[in-house]
Amino acid sequence: MDCMEGMKQFPDKYFELAIIDPPYGIGENGSTNKSRSKLAKAKDYTSFYGGDIKPPDKEYFDELKRVRKNQIIWGANHFISKMPLDSSCWIVWNKENGDSDFADCELAWASFKSAVRKIDFRWAGMLQGNMKEKEIRIHPTQKPVQLYQWLLKNYAKKGDKILDTHAGSASSLIACHELGFDYIGFELDKEYFSKATERLELVKAQISIFDFVER
Repeated sequence: MDCMEGMKQFPDKYFELAIIDPPYGIGENGSTNKSRSKLAKAKDYTSFYGGDIKPPDKEYFDELKRVRKNQIIWGANHFISKMPLDSSCWIVWNKENGDSDFADCELAWASFKSAVRKIDFRWAGMLQGNMKEKEIRIHPTQKPVQLYQWLLKNYAKKGDKILDTHAGSASSLIACHELGFDYIGFELDKEYFSKATERLELVKAQISIFDFVER
């Protein structure tokens, strides 16, 4: 469903943390992905709803600010004028993606009062930071589960409720599930909602350490 309608269902500051990967407005919708990599033939994807033509508007950021206490927003360097306030806390993800015209790093704006932090995790087509638990990529802007796990371990506390308004591939929701956080995720594109739901349900069907310990 539309996250704007979804957020209306929650009271002020209901979520301790929102981790968001919205459209950046740079046209990265998956339709040209196969021509980008120089390492090997890259996977092509179905374009998603909205086509990454523009980032969310002010109304979205106002509503997001209402329902969360803190937030981490990927791609904010592309739409910094829409951020509600300055912050010293930027998160740098070094993708170690080799010889391609994809960005070497991605930036996230965060509302915490802390220094800039960096995570190194390879995400270059067939090559991933954790080859033993290699992720199947189902979405053109998919981020690794381990990236979201790192965010949760560093910026969330036990008992926090997590919001993702643009769930995409459900990587953030899988990380929440695996680390024992309550979460809500929205996805407007029907095809990717179905794929993300299937991916999440497969993970939830696996035995988790949290099946044996009290949260």
